[in-house]
Amino acid sequence: MEFSFGDAYKDGPLALGMHRRGGFYDIADVTECRIVDEDFRKIRKETLSFFQKTGIPYYHKMRHTGYLRHLVVRKAAQTGEILIDLVTTTQAVRGEAPDAPDEAAMLEGWKSVLLNESYKGKIVGILHTRNDRVSDTVTDEGTDILYGRDFFHEELLGLRFKITPFSFFQTNSLGAEVLYETAREFIGDTPDGVVFDLYSGTGTIAQMLSPAAKKVVGIEIVPEAVEAARENAVQNGLSNCEFYAGDVLKVLDEIGERPDYIVLDPPRDGVHPKALKKIIQYGVEKMVYISCKPTSLARDLVMLQEGGYVV
Repeated sequence: MEFSFGDAYKDGPLALGMHRRGGFYDIADVTECRIVDEDFRKIRKETLSFFQKTGIPYYHKMRHTGYLRHLVVRKAAQTGEILIDLVTTTQAVRGEAPDAPDEAAMLEGWKSVLLNESYKGKIVGILHTRNDRVSDTVTDEGTDILYGRDFFHEELLGLRFKITPFSFFQTNSLGAEVLYETAREFIGDTPDGVVFDLYSGTGTIAQMLSPAAKKVVGIEIVPEAVEAARENAVQNGLSNCEFYAGDVLKVLDEIGERPDYIVLDPPRDGVHPKALKKIIQYGVEKMVYISCKPTSLARDLVMLQEGGYVV
């Protein structure tokens, strides 16, 4: 869950929650949000209460001033491990709050508040990420570990995965198991086949398919996700997985091997047209396309059908 700091109304008290529907600036505190469990709600509540007392300002999107930006909370459904990340600017914490403690003391105080609470799960890491980008997105421009470690573990279909703060992993682990089992059923057993897992994230799909394939090749643009994928494969005792860091469009030119099957799990924007053209040119009999945005899927399906594929 990615919570945003702001105010509930113009010049109102500090809020921490979600953007109001139809609004870019106002933040709804979502005190009883039911999408997430009690641990998320408790962490959000304690964090907001702590920073309200300090008077430290949130990052104002119009003025580009302030300190507090986001609170990112990730929790594994199977292992119960919790990772918490406070995202701020590098602007002085005192700013509009001259009586505020210095940054190190403030972060230590926030960490202590969180660790003094009891949870159904277990906090394994508390982080502080710096982000001075103007855009309202969480960008890692440097992360410090305040407590524990900078990753957590989740388990899917008997495999164990190390997940870092900003690497993609399905938010609903139980739903992900159904999704990946379905993808594996579509591919079937290919003991002599090479499978390409494009946009592979932390390598979940690749590792699900590895027992049924001769070799699985994963390509992912986020370097830390690729590193985690490699570590996960070793941890799970899988020796037939290879992972490459880089843009799918460029990396496909660098790989000598040709796939027998292709799995596509692109981001919301879908597959770049030039990359999709290369993918079609492989001429594999079957592809599995996992989409998270129907409009980009529809656009890509037009090109795939023009290339001779049938949905």
